[in-house]
Amino acid sequence: MTATSVPVQDNLLIQRSKAGDHGAFRELYDQNVAPLFRFMRQFSDNQEQVEDWVQRAFIKAYENLHRFDGISLFSTWLFKLALNEMRMDFRRARILTFIPAGDRDDEGPEENGSAFEWDMTMKQWLSELDETKRVVFLLYEVEGYSHAEVAAILHIKESTSRTLLTRTKQFLRKRWEEERKAI
Repeated sequence: MTATSVPVQDNLLIQRSKAGDHGAFRELYDQNVAPLFRFMRQFSDNQEQVEDWVQRAFIKAYENLHRFDGISLFSTWLFKLALNEMRMDFRRARILTFIPAGDRDDEGPEENGSAFEWDMTMKQWLSELDETKRVVFLLYEVEGYSHAEVAAILHIKESTSRTLLTRTKQFLRKRWEEERKAI
């Protein structure tokens, strides 16, 4: 991603924030808090834990804004900070869980039952994936990030992001077919 692909408005807010304009950073916060919170909820059903990750990510962003180079989107950098905070917590606790957001509007096949049942099925299937595949899937399919942005967040090659997404979709397709056979 080139610097020209970063929205001009974001660049202005970042420059003003770097110059000490707290209101500009508040605007960056307001633009990014809901998507970041929604994404981080995919990893825990504990509201306080998710709020902590999001808060620590914004604190890190504020403290290290001088290091932000503007090549990637601010949101890409922020997601990376939040994922690092989550990983540090999981390393400390030596656990990793996946709890999908219950308020998503995702719809599964009618024959699989209610949206709740579909969420529970997806929760199970996604929990069988390793963390990187799960994060690539969520960033790309749920949050709408490009493969270039996913690669930047996870420090992987863009081709690796594409490969992991393909493998994840193949896995989910296989699990769905197994589920259909069992019906």
